[in-house]
Amino acid sequence: MSKQKPQRTEAEARDKRHTLGTWCRQRDFDPTEIVDTEEFRFVTAEGDSILDFSSQLVCTSLGYDAQRVKDAVSESIQEIPYTQPGNSTRYRGELAEKLAEITPGTLNRTFFSTSGTEANEAAFKIARSYTGKEKIMSRYRSYHGATAASLSASGDPRRTAVSSSVQPDVPGMVKAPDPYAYGSSLDPDESLEYIDEQLMLEGGTVAAVLVEPLVGSNGVLTPPDDYLPRLAEIVHDHDALLICDEVMTGFGRTGEWFASDLYDVEPDIITMAKGLTGSYQPLAGTIVKEEIAEHFDDTLLNHGHTFSGHPVACAAGSAAIETYREEGLVENAGEIGAYLRSELEGLVERHPSAGERRGIGLHQGIELTRDPDKRVPFEERIDKVSGRTTVVDEVGARAYDNGVYFYTSMNTVVITPPLGVGEAEVDEAVSALDDALEHSDGKMLG
Repeated sequence: MSKQKPQRTEAEARDKRHTLGTWCRQRDFDPTEIVDTEEFRFVTAEGDSILDFSSQLVCTSLGYDAQRVKDAVSESIQEIPYTQPGNSTRYRGELAEKLAEITPGTLNRTFFSTSGTEANEAAFKIARSYTGKEKIMSRYRSYHGATAASLSASGDPRRTAVSSSVQPDVPGMVKAPDPYAYGSSLDPDESLEYIDEQLMLEGGTVAAVLVEPLVGSNGVLTPPDDYLPRLAEIVHDHDALLICDEVMTGFGRTGEWFASDLYDVEPDIITMAKGLTGSYQPLAGTIVKEEIAEHFDDTLLNHGHTFSGHPVACAAGSAAIETYREEGLVENAGEIGAYLRSELEGLVERHPSAGERRGIGLHQGIELTRDPDKRVPFEERIDKVSGRTTVVDEVGARAYDNGVYFYTSMNTVVITPPLGVGEAEVDEAVSALDDALEHSDGKMLG
């Protein structure tokens, strides 16, 4: 990720000896010790203060100084550190009520879990029970989680890396094309027509279509304004449900509470995590329309978790929503997002390797290319799991050495800072990326 450390700290060495790292060959697991955080920055053991311009994994949406959330965690853990999900606490009820207020339309009742992948697993079970159908349709350029069904629903290269070796896909998953005009043979309108035909050919066996309204780690893919409304119509015409995975795009990232709001669409189910607590506690939710919830009045909801509705996590979630509201962070994401977009478009004009900027609000990305005319990618999709260092990784490492962290994925630099950033932070981040893109410029064809 950054320049080679001279030697591991005691914490890093112990971590390396006793921890299995995520999404990597363990020979490549080389964690960096973080010793402090401050507003929008994290501090390494070497003393480097790094501006976090991807909210780590698009999750630290509140930055690191959300005092209201810290206080809520401290107070609730003293009062009720845990109770099993069959009991009630004021924390869970308060949070569920707030989610009913801020989500679109008649979405009303929430099942709580601890991660986005668990939220999607719950959504699959709920959709299948409610519709009496078995299949889940998702898209090829997508990521929905690491557990068996959620990974099988993903189109991310991590799915094929696993399924080709030790774990076959869970049955009942169907893949569809994406609204990816930059690098696909289908334009967004054609992809919708394709999905319509697929649903017809599946013969009424699809329970739900699962989409990220704006794709995240698979390229920050941004659909045309009419895409999601038309998709919702198509899905409902085939008597299926629309599940919007808003694990990344929820809680103000796009300048609206949920990306579905951008398009005036009310999904049947929304899954959420990450920004739900600003990652101060692990918490996720699956919120459904009241009519879907009522199905389970007389039908067993055959699902549960030991930590469902954990009181401390729910207290953090309530405090996070209050923070978004009282500090105007959703509105700020829209306003600063417009400034960020303008600055990123300037980078695309200056750097031939910056092929396309995509995104809305503070959910932005730049896709790199070897040839902007032919749209030749630097890497193949499988390179995400190949273990080799890619050009986009090198761009991210150079920006990190310049003091700014960007999450990178395949050919895309993901630019998703905490929602409270201002123009000064944008300027600092864009300057670091401006320099880093000189590296990819030098790697182009010809």
